[in-house]
Amino acid sequence: MRAIIENTMTFVKETFEKEYSGHDVWHTMRVYKLATNLAKEEKANLFTVQLAALLHDVDDYKLSKDTYPTKQKTRDFLKSQGLDEASIESIVHIIDQVSFKGSDSQVPDTLEGKCVQDADRLDAIGAIGIARAFTFGGHHNRVLYDPSIPPQLHMDEKTYRNHVSTTINHFYEKLFLLEKMMNTESAKKIASHRQHVMQEYMNEFLLEWEGEK
Repeated sequence: MRAIIENTMTFVKETFEKEYSGHDVWHTMRVYKLATNLAKEEKANLFTVQLAALLHDVDDYKLSKDTYPTKQKTRDFLKSQGLDEASIESIVHIIDQVSFKGSDSQVPDTLEGKCVQDADRLDAIGAIGIARAFTFGGHHNRVLYDPSIPPQLHMDEKTYRNHVSTTINHFYEKLFLLEKMMNTESAKKIASHRQHVMQEYMNEFLLEWEGEK
């Protein structure tokens, strides 16, 4: 099993070698570490959680729209590692439930899925989450902030994916919502601190924007 995990790490490093939008290999490795810790705390199947965490962005719709519906890259890789079809389907099922989809977001139906989703969402908030938000916005030529453009709330999956807004609005449209969407008790404790970090940052940002500090 350890050999498969190490092969998967090599695979994702190669896959995300030239990815600069905030969904790079470092994001994947942080999610892997967080998911590993959550799985141990929650007593989930560690091997399944680790593989799903490492592969969760390989077929992500933002990075690989062609393979997103089938998760073909993930399937092909896992098959090359000798995993049986049932194990592959289990991992693909977890990955399929991870993404934030606005009001259509799913609560994973397995403990392993909850650990992976929580880990991915934890990396979207806090100090790292702030950095990733601005990295993603800059990578996609998004406006930093425009007070005349209000955040759009309660978007369904289709609207959310097609919506283009400012980076600051992204905090209100997604990031500030994630704390209450955590599944495991272990993740909720971490999320509470990271939420506070983001709120303090946003308070400071808006004061500086108005020239008050």
